[in-house]
Amino acid sequence: MNILGVSALYHDSAAALIKNGEIIAAAQEERFSRKKHDERLPFGAIAYCLEAAGMETGQKLDAVAFYDKPITKFTRLLTTLTERAPRGFPVFQAAVPAWVKDKGWVGAALELGLSRHGVSVGRVYFPEHHVSHAASAFYPSPFQEAAVLTMDGVGEWASSSISVGEGHELKMLVEQRFPHSLGLLYSAFTYFTGFKVNSGEYKLMGLAPYGQPKFVEKIRKELIQIREDGSLWLNPDFFGFLDGFTMTNEKFAQLFGGPPRTGESEITTREMDLAASIQVITEEVVLKMARYARALTGKSHLCLAGGVALNCVANGKLLRSGLFEDLWIQPASGDAGGSLGAALYVWHQVLGRPRSVVAGRDAMKGSLLGPSYSRDSIHEFLKKNQIPHHEYRGEARETFLAKALADGKVVGMLQGRMEFGP
Repeated sequence: MNILGVSALYHDSAAALIKNGEIIAAAQEERFSRKKHDERLPFGAIAYCLEAAGMETGQKLDAVAFYDKPITKFTRLLTTLTERAPRGFPVFQAAVPAWVKDKGWVGAALELGLSRHGVSVGRVYFPEHHVSHAASAFYPSPFQEAAVLTMDGVGEWASSSISVGEGHELKMLVEQRFPHSLGLLYSAFTYFTGFKVNSGEYKLMGLAPYGQPKFVEKIRKELIQIREDGSLWLNPDFFGFLDGFTMTNEKFAQLFGGPPRTGESEITTREMDLAASIQVITEEVVLKMARYARALTGKSHLCLAGGVALNCVANGKLLRSGLFEDLWIQPASGDAGGSLGAALYVWHQVLGRPRSVVAGRDAMKGSLLGPSYSRDSIHEFLKKNQIPHHEYRGEARETFLAKALADGKVVGMLQGRMEFGP
């Protein structure tokens, strides 16, 4: 039985294919389109997944699973903009055409696109966004049972969730709802420090050690209330994402001494201190959520997914805290991984298929789930595109690489299958 999972239309679109519960292939569309964080329906990645599964023209996919519920998400958008009227009208004008044209018809668009590959679809499923994240975290993990924590910007309404996984069953227990979101708070600081949202968050994390957490108390006092269970409240007066096109507003700028940094301009101590401060806040929230997840589920293992789970510094603090015996983090924790989670959710939860767990080993195959390229195919591509090249073999290759590294050069190496995830 073949199930195709798809995530798309916001950022980091991807496709994944499972066959009788085994993960066969998974890849992000950007790897094929060469457009970073490509958000379009991932027909390049889909074509690869079908090929990897050996599916030929005329065959039928048993199911396609899309990683969220588009109509529920559209309802949240309309509700939010209505509540913020008339300030949100420009956003309404910009957003609605995209929903009428593309986002509201994703099921039909996928079926049409697959038909062009000569593949028909049995049924299309739409798990919730955070259910897809949770499934991507738990089902491939090496744990028979575990607490599951998901954290990101926002899905339909949820911005974080705690679930429990036992065997092949996954049950969501609690969720934090939009607009109160740790992911959106972190993205607001990403934007304000001059980095690109849904892309530059790792730069903000990397900047944090260079600064001092001077703004922590100001953030706690003005922007956020953090409860002991890790749930939070954001002060909407300081943010622009509810009814505008920017993450922060003028009041946010006044709070932190001036306008947002312009991208590619000099990074000052202010940006470093802001990065250090929001990292402290993030770690506090993650640890409190995890502590509550442990108390709520009683499980000694924890699985994580969602964009915030890519904050490896917070993950390190969580691991060293001793709250759980062990962690397992989905390598493609962001939206790309939702494609895999959606497919696995349909297989295990919807269809009730059992799950096989091997102690100490996950089901991700090292996350090496993308295409590989033979020496002959690489040579043919270089020749066809008239790209200058030289082929080294054996000791000559090793000597060349060693000398390049010794000379301070950067070496890119392709070996085996492409990695799934950022």
